[in-house]
Amino acid sequence: MPEALSLKIGAVASRSGLSVKTIRFYGDQGLIRPLGRSAGGYRLFGPEVFAELELIRTLKTIEMPLQDVRQILESRRSGFCTCTALQARIRDQADAIEQKIAALRILQAELLTMLNSWEDCGGSRTSDDPLVPGSGSR
Repeated sequence: MPEALSLKIGAVASRSGLSVKTIRFYGDQGLIRPLGRSAGGYRLFGPEVFAELELIRTLKTIEMPLQDVRQILESRRSGFCTCTALQARIRDQADAIEQKIAALRILQAELLTMLNSWEDCGGSRTSDDPLVPGSGSR
């Protein structure tokens, strides 16, 4: 791809909403691959990098480990469909998220029970009480 049709890392960062540092990190981790370098040494990317960055963002949202993200991207680039493996990884992540949600629901119920059974100690609440909403120094 001619250099004029390639995007420097700053342009990719600006258009993707990610920092240059993040894009460099993804490149260093083998998640994205520059097409090459400009005469000035800048990494150059093709337009396909945006789809890869979006996939990385999605997989990170479900807390997919970087090693798995790398494997998914490599499979996608090779054209070899690993749908079963990808589905299994996503299913595992969905299960882990469900377990976290269940644990948070239990914690929420415990906190609500504590609030519902709260007995006022009879003390006065001052404006400096950090537990009183809107109080404290600003």
